[in-house]
Amino acid sequence: MPALKKTALTVISAALLSTFVVSPASAVGKDASDEQPKPPAGMSKVGGELLGRAGTQVKLGPDAPVLPKDLTGRSWIVADAESGQVLASHNPHWRLPPASTLKMLFADTVMPALQPKTQKYTVKDEDLANLGEGSSLVGVKEKLTYTVHDLWLGVFLRSGNDAVHVLSSMYGGVPKTVDAMQSHAEELQALDTKVVSPDGYDAPDQVSSAYDLTLFARSGLQKADFREYCSTADAQFPGAEKNGKRESFGIQNTNKLLTGAGGVEPYKGIAGVKNGYTTHAGNTFTGVAERDGKVLLVTVMNPSSEKPHAVYDEAADLLDWGFDASGKVTPVGELVPPKSAATGTGSGKGSTATPGNDEGQNGPAQSAKAAASEGGGAGGAGIALGIAAGVVVLLAGAAFLVNRRWPLPDLVRRLPRR
Repeated sequence: MPALKKTALTVISAALLSTFVVSPASAVGKDASDEQPKPPAGMSKVGGELLGRAGTQVKLGPDAPVLPKDLTGRSWIVADAESGQVLASHNPHWRLPPASTLKMLFADTVMPALQPKTQKYTVKDEDLANLGEGSSLVGVKEKLTYTVHDLWLGVFLRSGNDAVHVLSSMYGGVPKTVDAMQSHAEELQALDTKVVSPDGYDAPDQVSSAYDLTLFARSGLQKADFREYCSTADAQFPGAEKNGKRESFGIQNTNKLLTGAGGVEPYKGIAGVKNGYTTHAGNTFTGVAERDGKVLLVTVMNPSSEKPHAVYDEAADLLDWGFDASGKVTPVGELVPPKSAATGTGSGKGSTATPGNDEGQNGPAQSAKAAASEGGGAGGAGIALGIAAGVVVLLAGAAFLVNRRWPLPDLVRRLPRR
């Protein structure tokens, strides 16, 4: 080959390769050519090499159903909550604004420290001083007293940023809470996440990913209180005092797959976990559901469809596909265990559940009995334990490392489904 031609080819090759240089993944940006955001050329490979590739990743077997049509989410993932196998994904490590789905990390980090949940706190003016404009609120008021239980209901049902800030104050303040959340994300190997605000409100550089949000849900669902709150459809929240008596008002979960609000059909077997929305993030959603003993997690971020409930429709379609495809596809990756699973030690934050201990209680069997005896409203603790307790870690030490399973207890399998 002539030297001149060889030189020209080298220059052209170098120019082409420069467009694929791996660079730090960043929040969504606009593509000047078609105004559609593009995933970065290089994304994290945590959980498997295929998960770091742009586009849809799935390995269909001979009898596997095809993926749903018309999926518009910028990023999504379907995974087995017990084994951690990722059945299919689409840009799962794309770092995008998470909106209120970040509250799953907030709860998983802070909840273990604020016990018992019956403890009371009187809200100060400064606790609510720095809420973002247009924040979702449950209606927490200064100088009124609330239990921790009340506030968590406000976080999960109404996505109340006011409740998040009060709980952050109880934890030691917003800066301490943000630092703890970041540390816990790193412990969970959720390395796409940068925490700026504890409530998920849009903030410069605050990002997460469908993969990380799924890790947060999987970790949080180990905790009985987390399962209870994220599966509660409606509750009463304390209001103002009138004539010496504390009034209350009803609140409903904003997760429409759980409640069926707004014309969305409730998803059979759903037990949470969290939805979110901001102008910058669009709609985001992470859900867990059980069918015939199989527990799946799905996360969808920012669908472009103009349908009013696209994030729920697409999540439901992916869950349906996942249940039908289970056992018929080759996994494209896995949900990694926490760092401390390799050593059998905690993160030091009290956030990672001990295998077989379910947040310091007497195991999932006792939790299930307690839920059955307590009852609860529609979508309450019984549903959460009947569905989402599948992610309780029962295998300790080496067995967990070998199998990486978060099994569904037999006792809980027998609890009736809605």
